[in-house]
Amino acid sequence: MLYNMFHGKIHRATVTEANLEYMGSITIDSELLELSGILPGERVQIVDNNNGNRLETYVIAGERGSGVICLNGAAARKVVVGDTVIIIAYAMMDEKEAKGYEPKVVMVDAHNRPVNVRGTEKEREIG
Repeated sequence: MLYNMFHGKIHRATVTEANLEYMGSITIDSELLELSGILPGERVQIVDNNNGNRLETYVIAGERGSGVICLNGAAARKVVVGDTVIIIAYAMMDEKEAKGYEPKVVMVDAHNRPVNVRGTEKEREIG
């Protein structure tokens, strides 16, 4: 059996842009992607803490260090610039892998700069 497990998260990021005219997706600062283990093209769930909306889309890598969190296309209608969101990625794992896997959680500040990365049982400061 395979389990659909959470493997990476960017926690409480601030939406910097909402681009209705783009074809779709979410653009995320490449540094945040690397730290969270989320890949360009990967399906993610976005949870908006301000309005409760949940949606799924795929990731586009944004400029490294820019702090960009931009919802594109139809997803742009589900957020407002300045909203706080949680971006979550999941992976299929067998039972052995699932029991031993430590997801990456990137905590960011109000400008989407990483302040630490947490796993299920450890925490380390960035920088």
